[in-house]
Amino acid sequence: MNSLRKTCLLTFAGSLALVLCVPAIAQQSADLVSNDQTGSAPVPQQATTADDNWHLEITPYLWFASVHGTVGALGRTVGFHASAGDVLSKLNIGLMAAVEVRRKRFLLPVDFMWIKLSDDRGIPLSPFPGITSIKVKVTQTVLTPKAGYRVVDHEKLKADAVVGIRYWHLGQNLSLQPSGLLSNSSQSANWVDVVAGARFTVPLSPKTVITVLGDAGGGGANLDYQVAGLLGYKVKPTIILQVGWRYLDVNYRSSGRFSFVYDAAQSGLLLGVTFNVK
Repeated sequence: MNSLRKTCLLTFAGSLALVLCVPAIAQQSADLVSNDQTGSAPVPQQATTADDNWHLEITPYLWFASVHGTVGALGRTVGFHASAGDVLSKLNIGLMAAVEVRRKRFLLPVDFMWIKLSDDRGIPLSPFPGITSIKVKVTQTVLTPKAGYRVVDHEKLKADAVVGIRYWHLGQNLSLQPSGLLSNSSQSANWVDVVAGARFTVPLSPKTVITVLGDAGGGGANLDYQVAGLLGYKVKPTIILQVGWRYLDVNYRSSGRFSFVYDAAQSGLLLGVTFNVK
């Protein structure tokens, strides 16, 4: 599993570097051709006009995510799995929204997510005499503020490089079944990871656009990364319907006697609406 995650991270980083370099190389080639034909100094070509206005985008969304992995507290660990159907049936979706402020090439995106997950069929990974299952409850809050710069700003492609932090708060409760044999375990953890990544936007038509984004990093966690793809449809000049897929993975393990473990991956369908406020 660790090798797979490292491979995904390296693949994403390599793809990011390649995509960001291609437009620059293409632009330099076009400039050289222009210079050879005219004999004059190359003139940079810009497909979009400068815009000095502030722009605000607000996107409330729902993420129908399944989740699986390992959680632990006070030296006890348990594997868990909840499908998107399980999460939806238990109303454990939470509150989710993204906000972005942009001016010229600079942007400040912020993503917020609160979600409550539970599984009453957890399987003990550590030996517990007489324990048949563990009920797991996990409350998760994730706040990701970033700062970015639009590296490529052309009509057919927009590419943004971003860097920021991802703040995590996790609270978990492990209820051992049958009850009464051992006391329950409750613990919470807070940590911050530094993440960096990119976002690519490609319009397919005047009304449809594809967005691919991702980031990766670490700090408090051993590894923290996400990828997502969205298809947007403009129903009005200021309203865009979004549908896509998101994958978020984190591996956090605190040290010490009262270690806290949260090694989990979440993935699933994402639905949202973007409101453009100019």
